[in-house]
Amino acid sequence: QMQVAESGGGLVQAGGSLRLSCAASGRFFNLNDAAWYRQAPGNQRELVAAIGRGGITNYADTVKGRFIISRHNANNTLYLHMNNVRPEDTAVYYCNGWGTLSRGSYIPNPRSWGQGTQVTVSS
Repeated sequence: QMQVAESGGGLVQAGGSLRLSCAASGRFFNLNDAAWYRQAPGNQRELVAAIGRGGITNYADTVKGRFIISRHNANNTLYLHMNNVRPEDTAVYYCNGWGTLSRGSYIPNPRSWGQGTQVTVSS
């Protein structure tokens, strides 16, 4: 069983902050790599940030310096701290766990997608 559930989305003004959470259920979530993706209307799903089991992180250039990915291993939760948000950050954000982060690239686990959480940034 590999299930994730995202939460924390909402409406925020440009320049504001938001924290997304991803609660995972299933074995060894904290021993595997994980990531956040997003998908805006009419666009493909894109990688936002990934974190390795050892804490190594990787970010898309568009969010580098503004977003921080972190995880709380004791409670199987993945976070995305979104700071200084922009209207172009508006999208549905998805969590993916049990993937593989290697050489800066994240390979998602197709069996571990949540329903997503909507983030809307107003200008």
